[in-house]
Amino acid sequence: MADVLTKEQRHKSMKNIKSQDTKIEVLLRKELWRRGYRYRKNVKSLSGSPDIVLTKFKIAIFCDGEFFHGKDWEVLKPRLERGSNSEFWISKISRNRERDDAVNKRLLYEGWTVIRFWGTDIQKHTDECVKVIEETIFDMQIEGNLFRG
Repeated sequence: MADVLTKEQRHKSMKNIKSQDTKIEVLLRKELWRRGYRYRKNVKSLSGSPDIVLTKFKIAIFCDGEFFHGKDWEVLKPRLERGSNSEFWISKISRNRERDDAVNKRLLYEGWTVIRFWGTDIQKHTDECVKVIEETIFDMQIEGNLFRG
């Protein structure tokens, strides 16, 4: 099935998809800030340019949209196969998933802790997302004290 939009319309539509300061990022950042966590955003010097970076703890946080990052890929991929422009979307999302995996591995190798959240989890369960971050920080501090002791 062919695209219902012209090439120019599709370009304009895709151009308007934000890559930073998305609603989910802003929501999570505001809650972190409210709780006293200070961070940097979209750090270009780190692999994958994480959405939120807690430099003090070496934590890189990514806020991933379900579609573009292939949440439930086993379910999404067959649906895309039946849709329009399936080869393009399957290829695009597969590359995104592979890149996400490579970024995670690179950051871990460099000594960073990587946390990835799905957009709907941030929207519906912001407190739980922050709790995951806080538990990660707590575990790192406990680990650090064990090695010092």
